Amino acid sequence: QVQLVESGGGLVQAGGSLRLSCAASGRSFSTNAMGWFRQAPGKEREFVATISGSGSTTYVPDSVKGRFTISRDNAKNTVYLQMNSLRPEDTAVYYCAAAYTRVPSRQGDAYAYWGQGTQVTVSS
Repeated sequence: QVQLVESGGGLVQAGGSLRLSCAASGRSFSTNAMGWFRQAPGKEREFVATISGSGSTTYVPDSVKGRFTISRDNAKNTVYLQMNSLRPEDTAVYYCAAAYTRVPSRQGDAYAYWGQGTQVTVSS
């Protein structure tokens, strides 16, 4: 049974940092791109970051560029999202996802497996 389990969310003050982890089990995802998305109450799901299977290619949107970094450790079957300089508008549930292929994507429909999400709340 494939599972993606996120951890590391919580409450942080504006300007603070959090590191999210996504541990995969049930199969290796070392050849799959991985991604992070988020969804705030009343808003659509938003792309946050993606990384290729090898880890050599990453993409983040302008809204988090320079603040968020995605990385992966294929030996641990784990992907990370380092979030610095957090803002109240970053408050959302953050989801990890594994893509169908090794190609990183901003599109949610490129992802086959999703975690349950972890709440990130940034206070002002």
